[in-house]
Amino acid sequence: MSAEFDTNHVKNIVLLGHAGSGKTSLAESMLFEAGLIPRRGSVAAGTTTGDYHELEQARGNSIFSKLMHSKWRGYKINILDTPGYDDFAGEVISALRVADTGVMLLNASMGVEVGTDIIWQYTEQFKTPMIFAVNQLDHEQADYDKTLQQAKEHFGSKIVVVQYPVQQGAGFHEIIDVLRMTLYKFHDSGGKPEKLPIPDAEKEKAERLHKELVEAVASNDETLMEHYFDKGELDEDEMKEGMKKAMINHDLFPLFCLSAERNMGSGRLMGFIDNVCPSANEMPPQKTLKGSTLKCDASGPTCIFVYKTVTEPHVGEMSFFKVYSGVVKSGMELVNENTNVSEKINQLFIVEGNKRTNVNELSAGDIGATLKLRNTHVNNTLHEKGKDIELVPISFPPPNMSMAIEPVNKGEEDKLSQALHQLVDEDPTIKVEISPELKQTIIHCQGDMHLAVIKWKIEHLAKIEVRFIRPKIAYRETIRKSADAQYRHKKQSGGAGQFGEVHMRIEPFTEGMPEPTGLNVRGRETHDLPWGGKLVYYNCIVGGAIDVRFLPSIMKGVMEKMQEGPLTGSYVRDIRVSVFDGKMHPVDSNDISFKLAGLQAFRQAFREADPQLLEPIYKLEVMCPEDLTGAVMGDLQTRRALVEGMETEGQFSKITAKVPIAEMFEYSSSLRSITQGRAKFKMEFDSYVVVPYELQKKLTEDYNKHAVMEEA
Repeated sequence: MSAEFDTNHVKNIVLLGHAGSGKTSLAESMLFEAGLIPRRGSVAAGTTTGDYHELEQARGNSIFSKLMHSKWRGYKINILDTPGYDDFAGEVISALRVADTGVMLLNASMGVEVGTDIIWQYTEQFKTPMIFAVNQLDHEQADYDKTLQQAKEHFGSKIVVVQYPVQQGAGFHEIIDVLRMTLYKFHDSGGKPEKLPIPDAEKEKAERLHKELVEAVASNDETLMEHYFDKGELDEDEMKEGMKKAMINHDLFPLFCLSAERNMGSGRLMGFIDNVCPSANEMPPQKTLKGSTLKCDASGPTCIFVYKTVTEPHVGEMSFFKVYSGVVKSGMELVNENTNVSEKINQLFIVEGNKRTNVNELSAGDIGATLKLRNTHVNNTLHEKGKDIELVPISFPPPNMSMAIEPVNKGEEDKLSQALHQLVDEDPTIKVEISPELKQTIIHCQGDMHLAVIKWKIEHLAKIEVRFIRPKIAYRETIRKSADAQYRHKKQSGGAGQFGEVHMRIEPFTEGMPEPTGLNVRGRETHDLPWGGKLVYYNCIVGGAIDVRFLPSIMKGVMEKMQEGPLTGSYVRDIRVSVFDGKMHPVDSNDISFKLAGLQAFRQAFREADPQLLEPIYKLEVMCPEDLTGAVMGDLQTRRALVEGMETEGQFSKITAKVPIAEMFEYSSSLRSITQGRAKFKMEFDSYVVVPYELQKKLTEDYNKHAVMEEA
């Protein structure tokens, strides 16, 4: 059996928008309109096809992206429903990677929310053709004009009205479509509307908006512009092709009206997706890592790209993919370009939330799923044997939050390690770090909601009870002045003993500083330390006081002590060490003797060199509504943040600051509380800076107390 839909008749859309904008309700209406479900479920009741996961039903919002499809007038529309919270940005980005059109839902009662702005940045990155849809026009506080105005302020004049509502609020039931110059009148239950002439009271407005739409389409194509000048109008086919071309070029974003929950406007939107939105083969060809391109063509070599994996109880690992070239058939063997392992495609599915339907094949442009690809993960390219194709991978955002994790029950460490490994395979926005420095396992993720999902998965799916702990801070230690020290290591235990004496000077290291003064420099080594900073090591031995063969052992001793500084046991950085004298014994001197002598000499000198604690500083960027800027700034001041700037981006303020990571624990929760979930932040490591004196004193005292308790 050949594929049910060819490449030309498959449309891939991703539903986007801030949490609560109605994406899942729209998907439900689209499935119902296509006759694929007998009745529409409700988000509130937890009965939608999309939000089938028990965690989503408990929380009342989408957490994972879902694949569904609807069949509409000879076309298959693959629908990717995505979460609205930025904690789950990875789900949004992976869905955007395989979609050919985005539908950005705007909540008519809230306007453009911060989540919309964040998601828009991702669509700009992919240059996804975009439709805007003002949803919830039946809400009592709906304001279409304000929402449209904000959308144009945020996303530019490329937004062009295709529809506007005649009424808003509880009485909403009529939409004027200025592309087709028709009024759609809906019954209270929604569904198929009556098509009526535009009433006289609305004609002038509708004609003005129609003219604006035609001019916007014509302005992006010279041929259409000529036709428009000649005829004063464009026919339906010209408008269709002109809009498609402008959308592909990211030059035009049509705007529609909806009440997804009452199923008003979804059928017209689906018709527009069929008639105007591009198929995968009308989009620019995919780029490969080697710089070539791959056309979306069913007659080309078979090539699929895995954008998501999910492990389900009793089923195993399911891989979701898009066919970018050729036809994939069940039973086919494909080569994973990333691992060079052959994978057999035993089963192929089309997916409807948690429902899977077997198919024999899928053509280029389509999206499907398969089971039990043992060596295949997110971002992997699989292709037919004898080809060399690796598609450009998805670039996922860096983490914003870190938390240490440990099992509640001793002996489950290995089991937890396996569970974490599986989580990382499924969700590339999770990073797991086993830190020998901090002696903790650290989870790096997108925020507190993301962390809650991680905990739920580990406890409910892997059956391991875990606790999260505040992660230790990766401080660094250095010095502020020069100090000399000498140490003699001497040990007699019958037979050959141990003897080594080292005279050493240590100094703070800075780039471009002059050579050591008063010492006879014989050699220099510069070492970039694995934890950042440098160790510069000088041989200043005169007259053979220490044999040159022992110098590496002295440096080993120094390096060992640099892994456990005296203030807080943290790594030491940016030190210059000069070994300028010492003694050795013709029989008892050996490598271990000079290693220990070097370690102790460094330890003594470090304590005399005004040791200084450094803390990691992160660059923070917060996007929040203008009216909440003061509250966000006030909170940052309590976190020892240095605010560097504030600028306006549309309706939002962007605050940039540098803040100690020690003060950012649970910031995600705090920011959400302060702004009612209307803000977003990101941060990245910037530098190490000096810890304030009082804080250094407290940290050092705490470390020493802990060390005494451990010794006792």
